[in-house]
This record gives sequence, structure tokens and C-alpha cells, in this order.
Amino acid sequence: MRKYLLSLKELDIVVMGLISNFSSGVVILRGDLAAGKTTFVKRVVKYLQIDEEVTSPTFSLQHCYGNKIFHYDMYNHGVDHFISLGMLEELEREGLHFVEWGDDKLVEILNSAEIKNMTLDIKKISDDKREYTLCIH
Repeated sequence: MRKYLLSLKELDIVVMGLISNFSSGVVILRGDLAAGKTTFVKRVVKYLQIDEEVTSPTFSLQHCYGNKIFHYDMYNHGVDHFISLGMLEELEREGLHFVEWGDDKLVEILNSAEIKNMTLDIKKISDDKREYTLCIH
């Protein structure tokens, strides 16, 4: 487990660490509303020089950026609905899969399916400071 206390201007420190140590698998993004989950995905896409607009997939369930960045949101429906749609198989594809609002149940499912995963917990400390906690499972 690694913890970082960073301003939004320093966010690339976490992005670089993630990209260099975790090039494929599922990243479960957890945090309160407006903590910075979608902002984190935006920075990853920018860091990888993919010229696409990143938005929250709250209503569409999945967005794809480039060939290997996938972005999901479970806020409205939860993990059971996600699995019932066959999305677990999507998470086996080569690339980075960012799942907003994933929970411990999803971690258990990914581990039992032997899908490489990690959690990134984001805690808003102030308007410009966040605590990022990375944990590889």
C-alpha cells in the first residue's frame, strides 16, 4: 500500500507510478462525490497522450479512450448489474480498466477470476489537496 498527499498539480506523481507498475488490469476508483475519480482518469489519458475528452460514464456505463483505456461507472447500478450485463468479461481485455464506485465485492470477484486489480482510494482533504491510497490486490 502506498499513500500520497498531493495537490492536483502534483497528480502526475501517482499517474506515473501507476503506469510504470501497472500497465494492464483493473483500477477500482473509490471516493466521495467530487473526490477526483474522473479527474484521475483524465490525467492518465493525458499522460498517455491520447487526445480524447474524458467524461464520467455514469449514464453510459463504459467509455473507451484509445485502444487500451476503459472507463466504467457502477454508481447507478452496482456490481451485480455490471456482471449481469457481461461486463466482467470486458475487464479481462488487455489494457487499463478504471472502475468508479467499485467495492470490496468487486475486488473479491476479480481476485477469484484471477484478474489483476488494485484500488485507488481518493480522499478530498481541501479544494486542491487529495490523499491517494494505492493498494494492489
